[in-house]
Amino acid sequence: MLNVAVVGSGPSGVYTAQSLVQQSVLPDVRVDVLDRLPCPYGLVRYGVAPDHEKIKSLQNNLRAVLEDERVRFLGGVQVGPGGLPATRLRELYHAVVYCVGAATDRHLGIPGEELPGSWSATEFVSWYSAHPDSTSDGFVVGARSAVVIGVGNVAVDVTRILARGAGELSTTDMPEAALAALAASEVAEIHMVGRRGPSQARFTTKELRELGALPDVDVVVDPQELALDPEYADPSALPAAQRRNVEVLRAWAAAPPSGSRRRIRLRFFLRPAELLADRPGGSAHVGAVRFERTVPDGHGGVSGTGRYEDIEAQLVLRSVGYRGVPLEGLPFDAERGTVPHLAGRVLRDGVVSPGEYVAGWIKRGPTGVIGTNRPCAKETVTSLLADAPLLVRRDVADDPLAALRAAGVTPVEWAGWQAIERAEAELGASLGRGVVKLPDWASLLAAARAAAS
Repeated sequence: MLNVAVVGSGPSGVYTAQSLVQQSVLPDVRVDVLDRLPCPYGLVRYGVAPDHEKIKSLQNNLRAVLEDERVRFLGGVQVGPGGLPATRLRELYHAVVYCVGAATDRHLGIPGEELPGSWSATEFVSWYSAHPDSTSDGFVVGARSAVVIGVGNVAVDVTRILARGAGELSTTDMPEAALAALAASEVAEIHMVGRRGPSQARFTTKELRELGALPDVDVVVDPQELALDPEYADPSALPAAQRRNVEVLRAWAAAPPSGSRRRIRLRFFLRPAELLADRPGGSAHVGAVRFERTVPDGHGGVSGTGRYEDIEAQLVLRSVGYRGVPLEGLPFDAERGTVPHLAGRVLRDGVVSPGEYVAGWIKRGPTGVIGTNRPCAKETVTSLLADAPLLVRRDVADDPLAALRAAGVTPVEWAGWQAIERAEAELGASLGRGVVKLPDWASLLAAARAAAS
């Protein structure tokens, strides 16, 4: 029997488990999927916007893998500092596949970035997605105008959530505190700003069009900013996805505002230079963002012009990409934010480290969509299976779960996760809503413990 630990239960981790149990090379494989959270599915649960129910339904596909008799979900298991050492994990399993994603966000590196009211989009998403590590509920308090820096799908998501009415969000699984805060929000102006042009924006056309379908929301685009893009005048040479984006933006630029309650302003060729305080002194809060006007440099990038524009904002959300963080006991490429590897095999000083593997964003960087993780995981599993004749010669625990328990680790097993699901359904029913997420560690663990009592 080949015993494999998969660290991380998001798409890359579950697709890794799926590839392991569906292969025909080795007839007897057992997979334990470990996660530090008591809930599975990773960013599908805690990163996909609550109003994107079709994408969130992918959880049903991931569930089928985790319910396979050869797979065990072990939640609430911290691997690394404060938890189970990676070296101990290697002693318990023939192979360990790390699928831990990119756990932090990129910074702008500009003055004022740490002012109150300035957040990463990741923090905002965690709040409205009820991630148990989220601690703040003051994002929109006192804000009239918001600036979202970035023009990718996450930027579109947070912009859309800020612009949506509470009535539309009440049908989602958004936690009650976030729903109440957004219902009371006075944000009327939302600026989504990119340093380059529309032909280089990373949002998909489907996500972009959703902004124009929001009730009581005007989408405003400055035709002069679109015209700065050399590809704008004749987008026919662009790839199909970018061409569709430009066509949508062109239509909005030509349409007059209708006087709706909220406005989304899509801005281009503006590079953030500084976050400005609303007052001097220690009680200062962000009050505006200073942008430098940019122009295309002819090589796919932009150059600064020395001309600046200040945009009022009491809430600033940066959405400029994710980044992997070092894992205790594993090598790390600080420049790329990934673990060095060869087809998924971890490399230590350029040499393959037997029994250690990576898949997902920690392997390739934060690129691609959810489905990109499937071939990525398959490549890693192919490498693992090729190594299996050597891996199975190692003596490991007959039952890793029993060894974990003996070491004082008490995982949340599948029955515990099902108890959390029941508790969230009951909470939603008590509030006259559908399923509503439990928002903190205490309530999640209390629900999980109910399954064991």
